[in-house]
Amino acid sequence: MKFVDEVKIKIASGHGGPGAISFRREAMTPRGGPDGGDGGKGGDVIFKVMKNLNSLVDYRHNKLYAAQDGVPGGKANQTGAHGQDLILMVPPGTIVRNEDGEVLIDMTDIEEYTLLKGGRGGKGNWFFKTSVNQAPEKAQPGEPGQALEIKMELKLIADVGIVGFPNAGKSTLISRISAAKPKIADYPFTTLTPNLGVVRAGEFRTFVVADIPGLIKGAHSGAGLGIQFLRHIERTRLFVHLIDVSGMSQGTPIENYRDINYELEMYDQKNHDKEGFFPLTSRPQLVVFNKIDALMEDDLKKLFKEFEKETGVKPFAVSAVTGKNIETLIREISKFIFVEDEK
Repeated sequence: MKFVDEVKIKIASGHGGPGAISFRREAMTPRGGPDGGDGGKGGDVIFKVMKNLNSLVDYRHNKLYAAQDGVPGGKANQTGAHGQDLILMVPPGTIVRNEDGEVLIDMTDIEEYTLLKGGRGGKGNWFFKTSVNQAPEKAQPGEPGQALEIKMELKLIADVGIVGFPNAGKSTLISRISAAKPKIADYPFTTLTPNLGVVRAGEFRTFVVADIPGLIKGAHSGAGLGIQFLRHIERTRLFVHLIDVSGMSQGTPIENYRDINYELEMYDQKNHDKEGFFPLTSRPQLVVFNKIDALMEDDLKKLFKEFEKETGVKPFAVSAVTGKNIETLIREISKFIFVEDEK
C-alpha cells in the first residue's frame, strides 16, 4: 500500500428533506385536512478512527465526499427518511484542518467525532394547521447542509522518534528492538516511509518507536526527501539521535550531530506559528553512537572524548547489527518514558 500522509478534500453534510404539502383524499371524508409530513434530516459527516489503518491513501483520488440528503416528507403525515451519515475512516493521529490551517479535530485521543451536522428536515403543511387556518398550503424547504474544504495530516503516534542521516542504521535498530521488519540496504533512502515498531520493555510495558527517513543536510530547503516526514515525530517525547561512527558516512560524528539538529531548528522555524506546534528542538535527545563494532576500543574512547568535549553530550554506544548494548539502550529509553508516565 502506498503511504500517503497528507490530503486535501471537500466534505459536505446532507441537506434536510423538504416538508410535503398534501391533503387527505379519502372516501367518505370530503373535507380532509392537511397531512403533509416532515422532511428527513440530512446525513452528518463523521470521522472515525480505524486502528489498523496507517495511511490516508484511500482519500488520494476522490476529492469530494458528501453525506446523503434527507428524503422529502410524504402524504398521510409520513416523515421522510433521514439521510445516511458519511463516515470517514482515518488512522490514529490524523489531524483535520480548515483552509486557514486551524485545527478542527485531532484524532489522537478521540475515537469518533461529528464534524458537520446534516440540515434539519422541513416541516410539512400539517404542522402549520391552526384554528384559523385549517388548510395551510405551505411547508418548509429543509435546512441546507454544510460544506467545508479540509486538509488531513497524518502524524504517527510514537513515544520515541529515531533521527539520523541515511545509513546511520535506523532501520536496523528498529528491527533489532521491535518486531518491525523495515527494508534494509546499504544505499541512501532505503526507507521511503516512516516505520513504526512496538518495543517490549518488561512485563506489561511497551513503547512505540518510529524511524524518520530521508533527513539529510539541506533537507529544510528540499534536499533529498526534504523534511516531509518530520511531522511524524512531532508527537514523540524523546528523540534517539543515531550517529554512524564506522567512518563510512560523510562527515564526522560531531558534524553529523550538528547538521541534523540544524535541520530540526529549520523545521521549527517553518512551523512555529502552527496551532498546537511543539518545537522539535525542545525535546530531550538520547545521542547514540551506532556501528561501534567497526572501531577499535581505543579509537572509540577517543571519539567519545572528542564528542563530549565539543558538544557537552555524553553518547551511548551500540551495534544494531551485533546487538551489543541494545538491551541497555532499551532500559535507558524506558527510564525516560515510564518516569514521564508516572509524573
